Amino acid sequence: MPIIEVDHLTKEYRLGAMQGIKQTLLNTAARLTGKKAEERPLFKALDDVNFSIEQGEVVGIIGHNGAGKSTLLKMLAKISTPTRGTVKVNGRIAPLIEVGAGFVPDFTGRENVYLNGAILGMSRQEIDNKFDEIVDFAEMAEFIDTPVKRYSSGMKVKLAFAVATSIESEIMIVDEVLAVGDLAFQRKCFDRMEELIKRQGKTVLLVSHNIRQVERLCSRVVLLDKGALLEDGNPTLVCNRFTSLMNLSIQAERAHRQVREIQNSGEIRNVRAVTQSADGQPLGQMKFGERTVLRFYFDVVSELKGVAVYVGIHTSDFVYLTNNNTAYQVRDFSVGPHIVDLIFDEVTLIPGPYSVLLWMGTPEGKVSFHTENLASFVVVSDDFAISRQQGQALFSMPASWFFDGVEISQTQCPPTSQL
Repeated sequence: MPIIEVDHLTKEYRLGAMQGIKQTLLNTAARLTGKKAEERPLFKALDDVNFSIEQGEVVGIIGHNGAGKSTLLKMLAKISTPTRGTVKVNGRIAPLIEVGAGFVPDFTGRENVYLNGAILGMSRQEIDNKFDEIVDFAEMAEFIDTPVKRYSSGMKVKLAFAVATSIESEIMIVDEVLAVGDLAFQRKCFDRMEELIKRQGKTVLLVSHNIRQVERLCSRVVLLDKGALLEDGNPTLVCNRFTSLMNLSIQAERAHRQVREIQNSGEIRNVRAVTQSADGQPLGQMKFGERTVLRFYFDVVSELKGVAVYVGIHTSDFVYLTNNNTAYQVRDFSVGPHIVDLIFDEVTLIPGPYSVLLWMGTPEGKVSFHTENLASFVVVSDDFAISRQQGQALFSMPASWFFDGVEISQTQCPPTSQL
């Protein structure tokens, strides 16, 4: 028998501000007289969602912002009620949703442990038995009798996480709470979650924007899109589909907005960049492991002397990955159109979306042209062992493998989850 059953679950909200007394009275009068009352549009946060979860499963819930993830968790935790459909939960739930929300600033840490524990359904005796463990895990022994209003934000969430994960429950609901405190404490949180999952066999529902963390922890992943269940199944396959959808979204947004910060002296105009295959065919993407040409077109309106060209590739969040430049081979450019080709003998960037930076100027620092996001492209691969590494690495370094002194042919690194 499933421990959680979600059957045709729908949750609707009315958009817009709450109506005043006058509008409410007018709407009531209209309904009484058979007229149509003014109604605000409905928004479906969840739209006919169906799935079930067995005892001991670890299920990740992913999707873009506003896809319905947190709404679904609130339905499961009985924080909110559905508009239509049913949710059946056979077991005690420990919800890690907005941890620390129930803390009272004027109470001490000790008093808030008891209060928060009671809110989460723990008895006084349970809290007594686990109090020392909670305080030790949160690293708060020195401050436990200090009012919470004097805590830093990190101290509050550390204590709240320690309380929430101490509950004896069959089901744990986790919503973006593993990245709390400093890096050392985040590691403790992750280890605690792995202990609950692997050694205690709890049923866990995990929402996180850290897609590879979801893939690592979960035995199954549910992908939501605009309130509907888009896919449910193998963590790697579902996570890769979500990553691909986000890549397409990034590409479409950039193509629409063409947002760039351009620094231009006026000496160069009509700058654009395209990707081409080795035989000159235009590409909208680069193939992993293949020879690819990055071609730049531009017009020079006044002669340029001693110019270097710098080309970089960066991620969507501006992590700079490559640096190719002609600083030691400066060139002169006459007035008129020009073409510059940068040829990559082997594309080693892991599949995903990337953008191009172009800088032209003198080695001494005079800038003729500079922009990021000049063009965007996607690196793709037909090899699943390569394409599944999205989010796990940025590029693969060509290398040779030797086993007991014997070289083998494989040159690309395997997925990190298999290491």
